[in-house]
Amino acid sequence: MIAIVRDAALDKKGEEFVAIDVRDRTILADTFAIVSGRSRVHVRSIAEAIVAAVEAAGFRPARIEGYADGGWILLDLGSVIVHVFTPEQRSFYNLERLWAPAMQRKAQSS
Repeated sequence: MIAIVRDAALDKKGEEFVAIDVRDRTILADTFAIVSGRSRVHVRSIAEAIVAAVEAAGFRPARIEGYADGGWILLDLGSVIVHVFTPEQRSFYNLERLWAPAMQRKAQSS
């Protein structure tokens, strides 16, 4: 699933894609994917591409939040939760810092 998400985001020129393994830190999902778009329109375009790719692979998003605003769109895909941000929103919420211990553990085990 994460490969589908990554490829769809990058096909739409998503920037700074990061996948964080959160299995040991939360029951919400196995992976958080974070990607940026240059504007609210770009963020929506990335989110739409991810949803289309996931649906083409036979999956359906459980929930989509933030589409109307477009600054931060959250796609709940079950085992993967995708956060598509504008640069300003990504910087403000800084999920990479929040989940950094998970990223560090993953890097150490590689």
